[in-house]
Amino acid sequence: MALIGWAGGNTFIDYIEPFDHWLAFGLLGFIGGKMVKESFGKEDVEKKSAGLTSIMVLLTLAVATSIDSLAAGLSLAFLKVNIFTAVLTIGLTAFIITLLSMYLGKKLNVLVGKRAETAGGIILIGIGVKILLEHLL
Repeated sequence: MALIGWAGGNTFIDYIEPFDHWLAFGLLGFIGGKMVKESFGKEDVEKKSAGLTSIMVLLTLAVATSIDSLAAGLSLAFLKVNIFTAVLTIGLTAFIITLLSMYLGKKLNVLVGKRAETAGGIILIGIGVKILLEHLL
């Protein structure tokens, strides 16, 4: 998906570049805000983590990750990087981090649960603001 995003970015770079920072800010702000909002919901952490193993949840997460990878590939087109090295690095890193996260997630879920979701949302919003400010200032 990163490779497809890169190809699309190279094709549409002239059309997207004038507002790419607003797009990144909007997407990161929306996703981060949704994470923060959900972290204050009433859903029990144990019920939420048990639902992560269902097929529909796993397929949804796979699609979301693919879309994220597509967006990353799109941004790589603007950075003029070696796409094959970048795609290999993204794939290996995602694989290793996924394995570690699955293991650590089971152990740390009880300790940090909702706080981690809140922190992750705030970090995404912060990244969006940083991207916007870098382009506006």
